[in-house]
Order: sequence, then C-alpha cells, then structure tokens
Amino acid sequence: MNNILPELDNIKRQLMSLNRPKKPKMLVVDDEPDNLDLLYRTFRRDFNVLKADSGIKALELLNAEGEVAVIISDQRMPEMKGTEFLSKTVPQFPNTVRIILTGFTDIEDLVDAINSGQVYKYITKPWDPNELKVVVQRAAETYDLLKQRTEELHRAQIQTQLLATVMQTAQEATNLEASLDPIAIAFSDNFLADACILQVVEAQTLTAAQGTHSPSGTVENWLSNDPLVKEAIATQNIQCSLNVSADTALADVAHYQTSGIQAHLVVPIVYRSQVIALMSLQWKQPCTLRPDELITLHLASQQVALVLVSLKFS
Repeated sequence: MNNILPELDNIKRQLMSLNRPKKPKMLVVDDEPDNLDLLYRTFRRDFNVLKADSGIKALELLNAEGEVAVIISDQRMPEMKGTEFLSKTVPQFPNTVRIILTGFTDIEDLVDAINSGQVYKYITKPWDPNELKVVVQRAAETYDLLKQRTEELHRAQIQTQLLATVMQTAQEATNLEASLDPIAIAFSDNFLADACILQVVEAQTLTAAQGTHSPSGTVENWLSNDPLVKEAIATQNIQCSLNVSADTALADVAHYQTSGIQAHLVVPIVYRSQVIALMSLQWKQPCTLRPDELITLHLASQQVALVLVSLKFS
C-alpha cells in the first residue's frame, strides 16, 4: 500500500489543479431595472451574477444554468411574489441560500417563508450595500457548508454501495471469470466512466480473462498497447492521463485518436506484491474525478484483489 500513496497524492494534486473552484454563481431577481443593475454591480467581482426581472424568468434561468449559491429576490413583483418564487426553488436546489428584499410590511409571508426554511434572511429596502455584502458573504459560506455536507453524505453512500456490490459479487460468482463483468459494471457506474475494463494479469502479462462495461455498448480492449498499462504493471502504481489531448506521451497511441477517450485511469489490482489484475476507467472528456474519489477507488481495488484471489483458489 505504501508505494501507491505517493502516486495517489500526485494524482490528487493534478485533479485539484484541474478542478480549481470558479467564482460562485448568484441569481438576483428584481422587476426594477435600476435595482437589478445595482445588485449586479455590487457583487460582480466576487460572484458570477445572473439577472432576471421576474420570478418566472428566474425559474427559466435556473433550469438552464443549474444550481446557484445565493439567490437575492425582491418581494413585491408582478405575476409572482418573491416568497412564492423562492419556494419553487427549494425542491430542486435545497442547498441554495435565499435572501429576500422587502420595502413594505408583509410579515405573514416573510415569517412563513423563514420558518419553512425557504428564506435565510430578509433585508429591508433601501438597503445598505455594506450590510448586504456581509449578509451575502455569510450566505455563501452557509451554502459551501451545506454543499460540503451533502457531498460527504453522497460520497459515503456511494462508497458503501460500491464495496457492498464487490462483496455481493464475491458471494454470488461461481468462479473468477464470472466475477469480472459485474465488478466492471459496478466501477463503471460508480465513477460514471464511458468504458471500464477489468483484466486478469499473470506473470506481469495481460491474459484473455476480462470483464468490460460501457453505457454505450461494446468495449474494445486495447490495453496491451497502452504505455499507461505497462507502467502500472511494472510499478504497481496507479497511472493516469487526465487530459489525453494535452499528453504528448500518448500522442502515438492510435486508440486514443480513434476512440475519443480524453481521460484514462489505470489501477493495478495488487495482492501480496503481485499485480493480479488491472482496472481501466476511461472517459470521453478530461477527467472530473474528485481527489477524494481516488481514495474510494484505492479501497475498492484492494477489496477486488481479495475477491479475485478467493475465487481463483475456491
């Protein structure tokens, strides 16, 4: 395990450099053009600010753009009040933090919205720009925390499901060959790969025994011609190319040019210092795998090693 950890750290650094956070998105909604422009100018340096002049247009914008960190909405707007608009965003975007601007007394609507969790805070008009900036900064921090907790829970569930699937395969498979396809399917689905190959290795050579999966259909096995595969077997370390089109070392590998594969992660399955199989995960876009998913991949590959060995000698 120790010889794999430095390579994991190296890949994690590459992934973090590829996935640097961009400015968070904010949606501002107000039917008065002057207020809308003022909100945009106030926050454009720190946020990617989206604008809408009605609740209906704001919902359409969210459908097109996806989740935003913070929504600031005026309360009194034609067609749809701010609280009504915000309530419609909760089911699809539960982590988004919502702020309402109000220039009149509408206590009942505001209290209901706040109590139901639809509104984080209300600001009275005319607002103090500095006060609003402080509120929005806290709202963005709250969004980051909520999103982090949601993602951690989701990752824990995915990791548990993947490991459970591997163990279930071990219990149900009658022999080693019968386990390869189900494991490849589980890894492909878990990491949203465009192709996955799990191939048995003997004496540092790929054998004919393999499991494959691709959501789009059949998988062509070309691993024997890939320098990443040879390096993974020789070093017993994970090898990867996170952006194939920019990787000069793979420029002469014909399959990358014809298949459209843009990211390739090769994981040696190691048991007692011997590579007994190889896991290949392939994507048709530069890799968006999170660094923490590498840990899941590493833990699951260790479990796969135990499964394959137990079935081989059963």
